[in-house]
Amino acid sequence: YRDSKILHDTVVRSGENTVDIKIDLKEGRKYYFRKITWVGNTVYSDRDLNMILKIGKGDVYNQKELETNLSYNPNGVDIYSLYMDNGYLFFSATPVETAIEGDSIDLEIRIIEGKQAYINKVTIRGNTKTRDHVVIREIRSKPGQLFNRSDIIRTTRELAQLRYFNAEKIVPDIIPNPADGTVDIEYSVEETSSDQLELSGGWGAGRLVGTLGVSFNNFSTHNFFKKSAWSPLPSGDGQKLSVRAQTNGKYYQAYNASFTEPWLGGHKPLALSVSVYYSAQTNGLKKGDANRQAIGILGASVGLGSRLKWPDDFFTLYHEISYKNYKLKNYYSSYAFTDGTSNNLNYSISISRNSIDAPIYPRSGSEISLMAQITPPYSLFSKKDYSELADPEKYKWIEYHKWKFAASVYTKLAGNLVLSVRTKFGFLGSYNRKEIGVPPFERFYLGGDGLSGYDLDNRELIALRGYTNNSLTPRDVSGNYVGGSIFDKLTLELRYPISLNPSATVYVLGFAESGNCWAKWKSFNPFDTYRSAGVGVRVYLPMFGLLGLDWGYGFDNIPGIGKGGSQFHFSINQSID
Repeated sequence: YRDSKILHDTVVRSGENTVDIKIDLKEGRKYYFRKITWVGNTVYSDRDLNMILKIGKGDVYNQKELETNLSYNPNGVDIYSLYMDNGYLFFSATPVETAIEGDSIDLEIRIIEGKQAYINKVTIRGNTKTRDHVVIREIRSKPGQLFNRSDIIRTTRELAQLRYFNAEKIVPDIIPNPADGTVDIEYSVEETSSDQLELSGGWGAGRLVGTLGVSFNNFSTHNFFKKSAWSPLPSGDGQKLSVRAQTNGKYYQAYNASFTEPWLGGHKPLALSVSVYYSAQTNGLKKGDANRQAIGILGASVGLGSRLKWPDDFFTLYHEISYKNYKLKNYYSSYAFTDGTSNNLNYSISISRNSIDAPIYPRSGSEISLMAQITPPYSLFSKKDYSELADPEKYKWIEYHKWKFAASVYTKLAGNLVLSVRTKFGFLGSYNRKEIGVPPFERFYLGGDGLSGYDLDNRELIALRGYTNNSLTPRDVSGNYVGGSIFDKLTLELRYPISLNPSATVYVLGFAESGNCWAKWKSFNPFDTYRSAGVGVRVYLPMFGLLGLDWGYGFDNIPGIGKGGSQFHFSINQSID
């Protein structure tokens, strides 16, 4: 409605504190596009340009759609990005209305292609702590290459994903040099703290569990022996060093340390990860006491991850070899055995795709991952009759195959209002179902905030708000939680930011989610789930990471426990996700 206009407006007092407003509006006629012609294009044909413009004869006149598909379409390709991704920095396209007859408009789009621009210099400004090579290796715009606008947009995203810089202030400055047909690009960044301190308390097995951990997310082994670089630890090389301890006193202790080098060798994104860990739980009695109950786990893992170029370069592939040793002495009867040693040697492979636009408060993009973890099928190669073996011998070397899938999609609804849709699925299977079944370790525990304290047997804690910790987990005849072999979970979350300041990012949310956990595959029913809804708030502080407080209400009854009802949940670093 190009001719619409307000003819007259009147404001009349209708009460002590109110007014009535009357607007006399003339809409005019509704216009349509008729003929669209292109002038000056030599690189791309009229047909190619029309496919991207997505406007045809008879379409309703829409100025916003015209400008979006011509100049900048955040959800797809536009005419400008088509040219600028091929080096035509000095390109321009001007739409001119050549005829208006009745309700029809003829449009001529006049194109000046110009020459292709090559990149001359690429510089970085503002990285006071992070070393240049850490930033340069993430930059896709290289000197000598044709100018490419998509590479600049992607580089901005990659620098934000590092979490070393203020994502809201990563600004690429494009400096064209028309005289020689080149362009200089300067990336301006602002350093922010990425190291984190974890100090928390959780409730597990009827006791308070304290956790202390530190993560140095921009660590530097290169400067390790330079005294001047210690402040408090050497930093700037993009490596990650984490140390974490958890205990409730003499009953439970857990320690782990990990190190990651994201660019092994320095030439390509090949990430090496190494970790070691130990945990022990007892009933508090001293060693040698006949009534002492204890379980100890010692383990280590080595992983190697790489970025893929196919199907696209948002994909990564990760391999890991892990070994765990379990020692049980007079331990809980809910396990398959109470005394003995068990070993877990496994290989895992995962493929994932991450295209979110920002790590803390994503507004668009998705995260998808598929993981498989397998042990050797010992029973298939052995001549032993496992049906006749005692449990300590049967589980001396545990065997299983484990599959996990997770997906998150973020959609901007209006402004910074974002809809987050997430789903998770896990399955723990066995090679010898009749004689061995799934192992007593590596099982799934569902319900609560995902911070229930103990990682006793490499169990996986999956949060589901509106219910108490582990309450949606299968139990034995005595009422002890024994873990499930399959689970699913679905979450819908509406988010809105209060502050996007990187020093204190705050957003509120409303959620609805459902999920369940089953002991056996034959019991699995994806529609038989426990449902909940509620509200929450998230606060990101660089020192402590992402902290959350949620109130959820569980709508369904749990056999032997009752309705979930009203529950408050505290979360650390997306433990609820």
